[in-house]
Amino acid sequence: MKPALVLLHSLLLGPLTWAPVAAKLRALGAATVVPSLVHVADADDPPFWPRIGAAVKDSVSHLPQDQPIVLVAHSNAGLLAPVVVQAAGRPVVGCLFVDASLPSRCGPTPAASPERLAYLRSIAAEGRLPQWTTWWEENTIAPLFPDPRTRSMVSAEQPRLPLSYYEQQFPVPPGWDHRPCGYLLFGPPYDRMAQESRTRGWSVAEVPGGHLHQLIDPDAVTAHIVTTTAGWGSPAG
Repeated sequence: MKPALVLLHSLLLGPLTWAPVAAKLRALGAATVVPSLVHVADADDPPFWPRIGAAVKDSVSHLPQDQPIVLVAHSNAGLLAPVVVQAAGRPVVGCLFVDASLPSRCGPTPAASPERLAYLRSIAAEGRLPQWTTWWEENTIAPLFPDPRTRSMVSAEQPRLPLSYYEQQFPVPPGWDHRPCGYLLFGPPYDRMAQESRTRGWSVAEVPGGHLHQLIDPDAVTAHIVTTTAGWGSPAG
């Protein structure tokens, strides 16, 4: 049985960031699931990662029990791949990181670097962060979207994460990457993550664009997901 593709959105955004790609994957006959993680941090009390693992496990519970999955993680959802591998409740036959942060090879992964955390503390209000699209100047954020309607819809489902989300560390179970892994780069600053992926021996591809390029060119992003994951879960994979 072919693996199902599980598309993980950034915790700062929502599942609509994957909607165009999910539609194209389904049109190609690929079983595709886009878990919603927008409510996992509604409560302020960490740790949040167990709720994320549970949400993904629940989202794939309707699939046949013997169907494996491939994780396709965008942006900061990349840090959660090891947690989801352990929590999914079924075989995870590969992990594809899309313009994403990478978890540690071993040991816990901080949700944010000290420098990033200092910045987030400076913009938080009453323990919550503003919506992600308000962090940037208009000339930075506008080109990330194909049109005003898409921007409005994606922006509307953004959560306001608690600052405590970024003060936690994510566990990294041993052996989480004992399966095919790959990286799909859109552009800086994630080129550093792409280079790190090469040092880990992973396949790396690039579709030049902004951080939400899956909204701008879902055809190209879909094609790379299909090509990269084609052999995962087969005997050759």
